[in-house]
Amino acid sequence: MKGLELSKKYYEEFGRPMLRELFPQYEHLIAVGLVGSGSDCYGYDDNISHDHDFEPGFCLFLPDESVIDDKAFFNLERAYSRLPKEFLGYRRSLVKPVGGKRNGVFRTSDFYAKKIGSPTGDLTVEQWFTLPDYALAEATNGEVFKDDFGEFTAIRNRLLNMPEDVFLKKLAGNLLIASQSGQYNYPRIIKRGETASAQLALFEFSKAVSQIYFLLNCKYMPYYKWQFRALRDLPGGEYLADSLEFLISTDNTEENANIKADIINTVAEDIVNLLKEKDITKATCNDLEKHAYSVNDFIKDGNIRNSNILIGV
Repeated sequence: MKGLELSKKYYEEFGRPMLRELFPQYEHLIAVGLVGSGSDCYGYDDNISHDHDFEPGFCLFLPDESVIDDKAFFNLERAYSRLPKEFLGYRRSLVKPVGGKRNGVFRTSDFYAKKIGSPTGDLTVEQWFTLPDYALAEATNGEVFKDDFGEFTAIRNRLLNMPEDVFLKKLAGNLLIASQSGQYNYPRIIKRGETASAQLALFEFSKAVSQIYFLLNCKYMPYYKWQFRALRDLPGGEYLADSLEFLISTDNTEENANIKADIINTVAEDIVNLLKEKDITKATCNDLEKHAYSVNDFIKDGNIRNSNILIGV
């Protein structure tokens, strides 16, 4: 059973009745779901995931003290801790998981402050550029089962809507890196016979291309552990993931280097087609560097447009 399904069933069986019977005055103020760290929040958990940090549980997200005071918070924590220790053959952990507390009672503001450094989800341009995408992914993944009050979901929705100029700047920077690492540096390094450095160039290319595809699909790229798994879920992602996997997992013999050069050019052509479909480039060639600067020209805010093109990478 997937962790999200287990969490929702556990909440419906025990969590909802607990809130309704013991905390009816607060039930409408509490958001419930499973969001944050862990493969189960992405729906990527499997049998291997069960060896750690996997248990029946859910998250209760509370508004600040002015709405639900600390005494009620403490009582909710106690009530949550008394819920059944076993459910559908799975036992709740008696110790904190590797990544810290993942289930239980939280302040909404504390959750978002820990994940993204902002208790309200309001981010400055600098924060948008410096926050790693996996942090934004952890703040917006999983599922919200219930949120009548709406505070948690409102913040979540704000984070899912990256400002257009930030999107374009991050896209431009990754296009430039993909161009430099894959289209330009890889073949030059191969000619020099530096196969290790050539492989490093392919890693840079693969990461930048992955980021480009996540950006173009309005998704946040998760922690590297799940990068390829999540990439395969995107439109056209299965083919792209296979191509990138070949680039970074095979050696750089002369035959493979020629194949890799063809793959890089094909990937670049596919990216250019996507940029043209979204009408965010005026360049007409397959040189990703030229498209990087063309995308940058679409940025409306002069300060962002004129800042270093790699500021969002």
